[in-house]
Amino acid sequence: MESSSTLEPLFAFMTYSLVRLEHAFKAVPGSAIVIRYVRSSYQNDPGRSLLELILVVFAIRTLLQNRTRARQKNFVKLTEKEIDELVEDWIPEPLVQPLDEVEQAELDSLPIISGPVGPKPKLASNGKTVLNLASYNFTGLQGNEYIKERAVDILRKYGLGSCGPPGFYGTIDVHVELERNLASFLGTESAIIYSQGFSTVSSVIPAFSKRGDIIVADRGINFAIQKGIQISRSTVRWYDHNDLKSLEEVLESVDKEAKKKRWPLTRRFIVTEGIFENDGAMSDLPKLIELKKKYKYRLVLDESISFGSVGRTGRGLTELYNVPATEVDMLVGSMANGLCATGGFCAGSIHVTEHQRINGTAFVFSAAIPALLAVCASEGINILTSTPSLLETLQDNIRAIRSVLEKVDLVEITSHPASAVVHVCIRRHGYSSAGGLLAPGAAPQPSKHTKSNPTALLASKDYFEHDWRTEERLLQEVVEDALAQGVMITRAKRLRGQEPWEPRASLKLVATAALTRKECEKAAGVIKASLIKVLSRRR
Repeated sequence: MESSSTLEPLFAFMTYSLVRLEHAFKAVPGSAIVIRYVRSSYQNDPGRSLLELILVVFAIRTLLQNRTRARQKNFVKLTEKEIDELVEDWIPEPLVQPLDEVEQAELDSLPIISGPVGPKPKLASNGKTVLNLASYNFTGLQGNEYIKERAVDILRKYGLGSCGPPGFYGTIDVHVELERNLASFLGTESAIIYSQGFSTVSSVIPAFSKRGDIIVADRGINFAIQKGIQISRSTVRWYDHNDLKSLEEVLESVDKEAKKKRWPLTRRFIVTEGIFENDGAMSDLPKLIELKKKYKYRLVLDESISFGSVGRTGRGLTELYNVPATEVDMLVGSMANGLCATGGFCAGSIHVTEHQRINGTAFVFSAAIPALLAVCASEGINILTSTPSLLETLQDNIRAIRSVLEKVDLVEITSHPASAVVHVCIRRHGYSSAGGLLAPGAAPQPSKHTKSNPTALLASKDYFEHDWRTEERLLQEVVEDALAQGVMITRAKRLRGQEPWEPRASLKLVATAALTRKECEKAAGVIKASLIKVLSRRR
């Protein structure tokens, strides 16, 4: 009782002080608004309000604090002469490692073009005109005069760049029109465009597939898809390259594993390419759709190579196989390859495309494509729609090139007969890892292998050891010899050491409708002679 009686004056003083403080605060103009906001926001929770007040005070203190404050006694005052000496002695570390001999030689071997790139560019080194089988110019849209005129008109109207991401202020009417044109051309409900072709598929995949979801992917997918799968952090199962029987086995094994381990219901995707960038093989789209329906998966199909080069009007595998585009959940492609513009696209249902406008990292954080290139892509679609003869010419030129090169016993063509990108590899039975060529009967033996493991990216099935360094050196000699004879081709460039598996070295020839059949046969004849010349002396 005595202790409580001694504290009563203290409680009375605190109560009086709080009442006076409350009256003083209410006397401040606008205080009623603050009180009403606190009550409505925090349901009269004084503890939460006090915590927020402390955080605000801490933030203000941090902002006002002198960030350069330090203990002055630890400062060493240098004279101007000492500063100059330290600056002279300082050697900065290089931003990148210097090129080695191989890299420098490869850089020096790159041809330099004088003027615009087209089917017949001019070399800056000697002014010689060459036949171009190295650029993605499937239907000859590169250098089209009408598209040039439209690009100049748009440049004068809109300027050069978009100056902002699509979700902020980078989207203008020509971008919306291009998305409508793509959706109408492909036969889908909607489409969304990206600024870079490479980052399109690597953004689409992680926008939908997250940790815990399941991706079943082809082992032969390109580097961009590999990065998209890696970013998604999903559970990945691999099937043998372009082997749909292996795909079905993996899908069955995933179902069994899910039932055995009682996995929760997750999103599941099959990820593959229409025409594979690394070797030109083509997927069996009707069988893929059959399997994805049977096992209830979503299909992500990358048509960066097949779009603009396959089908009666260049619509890709859906047109070639007469399959409705709505059967494919996500159609991904490159406008840089097929339309000679820039960027990429993803077509599908409106729910698929609208989801990416918020969750597609390359869409959200990249500036929109320039207006003139968007119009170039739209005009390219119009030309493909109205001129199907371009695709007929392209396929005729592909057949002309293959008919010449298939006669060379020392090489093999891994690409599908309809692929505009023709990969030419050194034949396995004609090559030894020691650097020389073998007789046709002396084939190297495949390494020992076990059954394909779906959890491992590199399968041992049908895997042959090969010295890709020697193969690339031989093929580079073919490239240089063909260029000296007036035909510009290239090797398939690989990111050695960065990809989980090493694709075979190959020549990459890109057919185009901008050249005549006779010119294609002439170019193929030059390449054939270079192959025989370089590979025969290694025998």
